[in-house]
Amino acid sequence: MLALAPSYFTFGLLLNSMMGVKPTLVPFNGGGPAMNALIGGQVDYMCASTSLAGPQVQSGMVKAYAIGAVERHPVVPNVPTSVEAGLPEFQALVWIALFAPKETPRPILDKLTDALDQALDDQDVRKRLFDNGFDIPGKAKRGQQPLAALVKSEIARWTPIIKAAM
Repeated sequence: MLALAPSYFTFGLLLNSMMGVKPTLVPFNGGGPAMNALIGGQVDYMCASTSLAGPQVQSGMVKAYAIGAVERHPVVPNVPTSVEAGLPEFQALVWIALFAPKETPRPILDKLTDALDQALDDQDVRKRLFDNGFDIPGKAKRGQQPLAALVKSEIARWTPIIKAAM
């Protein structure tokens, strides 16, 4: 059985399709309840972010088989990448973005973008995010245009996987 928290739903679908399996899907209202079910043995596996799974892996409560990235993550340095684990196509990284309503005036969007950029450059913020398993994109990957391009590419990538699972 695969635990499905809303944030990681597509990652589980990708993994299942790559492995050629169709497990019983168990939906949860969030990553925390799904992780509790994994720890408690109610589900067999799940896909989760390093921020959620990192502490559980470090404590030995769960076993991580791979991280869906091209490089190992410092929060879980002993967990191999998906390439090292034999699943090079399994690239699945969680990203978080700041969105505003469509009608938001450009000057306000620019001000929000600048404030977020400034916060992401603050050393205390960076350390806190890093210690909790998050990666911070470089300047070239931040801002309204890079985010729009990311959203467009993610929709194109995940739509066929989701449709195939329906």
